Amino acid sequence: MIMKAKSQVSLFQVSKIQVSYFPKFRACERPKITTSKQAYEVLLNNWDPGMIEFREQMKVILLNRANYVLGIFDVSTGGQAGTLCDPKIVYATALKANAANIIMAHNHPSGNLKPSSQDITLTRKFVEAGKVLDLYVFDHLIMTKRGYYSFGDEGLI
Repeated sequence: MIMKAKSQVSLFQVSKIQVSYFPKFRACERPKITTSKQAYEVLLNNWDPGMIEFREQMKVILLNRANYVLGIFDVSTGGQAGTLCDPKIVYATALKANAANIIMAHNHPSGNLKPSSQDITLTRKFVEAGKVLDLYVFDHLIMTKRGYYSFGDEGLI
């Protein structure tokens, strides 16, 4: 009888999920991104200069509907030749931040701005997932200290 009572109680013992958002700045006080160059500048100013030519990293800029920056999310850090990017983590973060759009970015420590086939596949995967969630990928940038490659500017988004 005690076992049955314990299992019934456990059915009602669940964690409460709460989503809240407390921005530190008003939207008009944040950078607004309308071009790939603006995105590059925001990212470069927020990238660890000691890492951009050392290890590959993936970051995502979270934007509101008016394209004001809500924040930058550090998705992952890998090695010299790659890093992992889990779409579930990126979109969970974007949804929690109440983002309407995202800009993906990763660096190539080699300095090569040409996208790999994996870069192209990942971008397509994110674009399709974003359509389902009504949370759009505005761009995907490949970053180096000396410049960037924009999937959006090149017609790949």
